[in-house]
Amino acid sequence: MCVTRRKGPLPSPDTFPDLLLTLVALSGELPSALVSRLPGSDSYKAYAVKILKRERLLRTYYHDGLRGLRLTSIAKNLLTARQPDRYLPLFTGDTATNTPKYSVPHRLRLHRMAEVLVTAYNAGLLTFPWEKPAAFQAEPDDASLYVGPAYYSSREVKEIGAQATMIRGSRSTGILLCGSGIYAVYNTADTRMKWEYKAEVRLKAMMQTDLCHRRLADRFMDSPPGAIVFGDGMDQLEILMGQGDKETRNYLIMNGIFRCFHYLTLDHRGEVLLRLLCDPERKAALDGILSEDLAEGRSNWLIEHDAIDGNGCPVLFGYTCDMPRIRRFDDALGLHGQTGTVYCFDFQEPALRRVCGPRVALQSIDFEAFEGSVFHIPQTTD
Repeated sequence: MCVTRRKGPLPSPDTFPDLLLTLVALSGELPSALVSRLPGSDSYKAYAVKILKRERLLRTYYHDGLRGLRLTSIAKNLLTARQPDRYLPLFTGDTATNTPKYSVPHRLRLHRMAEVLVTAYNAGLLTFPWEKPAAFQAEPDDASLYVGPAYYSSREVKEIGAQATMIRGSRSTGILLCGSGIYAVYNTADTRMKWEYKAEVRLKAMMQTDLCHRRLADRFMDSPPGAIVFGDGMDQLEILMGQGDKETRNYLIMNGIFRCFHYLTLDHRGEVLLRLLCDPERKAALDGILSEDLAEGRSNWLIEHDAIDGNGCPVLFGYTCDMPRIRRFDDALGLHGQTGTVYCFDFQEPALRRVCGPRVALQSIDFEAFEGSVFHIPQTTD
């Protein structure tokens, strides 16, 4: 995207200022720090934000230690006038994107949703409502059509109609549809997630019955829902894989409600892994490379695994941080008196070392070498 001066009341389409206004419109409030993760140099983005504020299209709201960007009423009116089909639903009625609340919990919720939205956008997923099928409308025009990978925010999901009442209270930020399946998406950021267990069970049930078996049956009938949780750095992995308790209800992750539960980081590395999860062919290619010096796995073995090493020990490809699968592997090794190896990326190794037992050896993959050889998602800083 190039830097251009405005020739009218709004930035030109397909420029960074236009993208930023769009993301703020969809988010209600965009964390100021999140601008650094958007495409472009830091100096350019700082200048663009300054211009948008000077033109009274954007403003900073700072309170209770939280700093976010919000649209002005001028920006809302101009966006709605230019493209009412896109923006009128966002700026009508008592919606979070029209009248964002000012309490800390509500603002944090907006920030968590915005972080996932930007991550999905940077990973190349379809994120804007107008660029993907309206699969969650009460009466979708063409619900059988799958175009993906696509991320639908929780606001889009709640357009599903009466079933939205079933998932009220869910911590999910949205739902991902992609080649490898359908996923509920969460964001714990840098805090301890307090799961709403019953609401998440109802969300999974809705995904299974209404999406996999009805609306999108042609694509997802044989793909039980999985889940992804994003976090700030790898330290959150140890908390999420810890003992479940009444306060955090972490047992939601490990008790098998979702067929898988991946942990991804809220940074460029997480964006790359999200893109990999959405691309079964590239993921299979990586598994093939990792398997070159390994033997094929054994069917119906007591230990879940992907391959066998030269010593006859099981190997698990754990680089997508499927937390229940890693835990099952670790527990099975202890139960059967075996040792095994988990393949992971180098930045994941320290955290996995803390959560895995002594029977697990870790084999790290150079993340930068992997990214350069498979695909490249441009960095967002200078």
